[in-house]
Amino acid sequence: MSSPVSRRLPDFPWDQLTEYADRARTHPDGIVDLSMGTPVDPTPDVVRRALEAASDSPGYPQTIGLPETRRAAIDWLSRRHGVTGLGLDGVLPVVGTKELVASLPMQLGLGLGDTVVIPELAYPTYAVGARLVGARTVATDSLTSLGPERPALLWLNSPSNPTGRVLPVAHLRKVVDWCRDRGTLVVSDECYLECAWEGEPVSVLHPEVCGASHDGVLSVHSLSKRSNLAGYRCGFVAGDPTVVAELLAVRKNLGLIQPGPQQVAMAAALADDAHADEQHARYSARRTTLKAALEGSGFRVDHSEASLYLWATRDEDCWRTVARLADRGMLVAPGTFYGRAGAQHVRVALTAKDERIEAAARRLGEAAS
Repeated sequence: MSSPVSRRLPDFPWDQLTEYADRARTHPDGIVDLSMGTPVDPTPDVVRRALEAASDSPGYPQTIGLPETRRAAIDWLSRRHGVTGLGLDGVLPVVGTKELVASLPMQLGLGLGDTVVIPELAYPTYAVGARLVGARTVATDSLTSLGPERPALLWLNSPSNPTGRVLPVAHLRKVVDWCRDRGTLVVSDECYLECAWEGEPVSVLHPEVCGASHDGVLSVHSLSKRSNLAGYRCGFVAGDPTVVAELLAVRKNLGLIQPGPQQVAMAAALADDAHADEQHARYSARRTTLKAALEGSGFRVDHSEASLYLWATRDEDCWRTVARLADRGMLVAPGTFYGRAGAQHVRVALTAKDERIEAAARRLGEAAS
């Protein structure tokens, strides 16, 4: 009999915040929840109209996705991010990118004896996917620390969750070359690619990074942040057609199919830049307000040049910071959720309504006075 899930997987991190959430809710003006990157703004009308028009969908959709949906992804990557040379056989819609991240090692056939490399500070689901199949996980940002090892899979995440760090082109190119020399598949989680404030993120599929070929390279894209489609579970993976074909074959057998109406909605979202620019402006304004308030109350904000978070520290244990802010009615994520290197940081999300961001700024200001 297989091991219980409680033994195979770590505890779900956010369950550890329950006590602090309860404490924050006692604030007279209510909780300001900045602990998760959950969109709170409306789904764009152009997307909702597309979904409604496609809602009569009685048949099974194809796992590979509609040609127009894959074409919209190709056009978006080209138009907004300079990616060239990508064909329809190099794009595959997925049922939200967390599903893909968590199950990718399984879909690739990895298991005992394989190594998966993840960033030193990383979205916990990278490690969960490796752990589910019994693969070994190495958390490092240094290729030299891996020595002669030949990992099966290496995850990149730029812009980073949680730090908001943007990896430069030269570094991305170095990683791709290193992986190709060793036969390692490099997969770049780029769900915050359009959430940049001070840096200029570049896709791993850009020719300056991977050259004229996408061999051995995949990128993962989500519309949850760009287009407020977290509830639609819309995303896609793109890159090496051989690897995409392998994933397609597995996903056909598993029934992992993005629903037909969502495929139409995703195509509409990717084709429309206006709503994405409007949402970008919203987040930019919230970031300006929250960053100034954090710094004014004694925090230092590290990295954070992109993504939807501020990586903040008071140079104290992160759980002490979580408790301090909970006493002010604010809930944030402790840095240890993302790795041991986050022990003195907290991740502060920008995904709250303007009124709640202003409330957080006021409370931080009161704490500083």
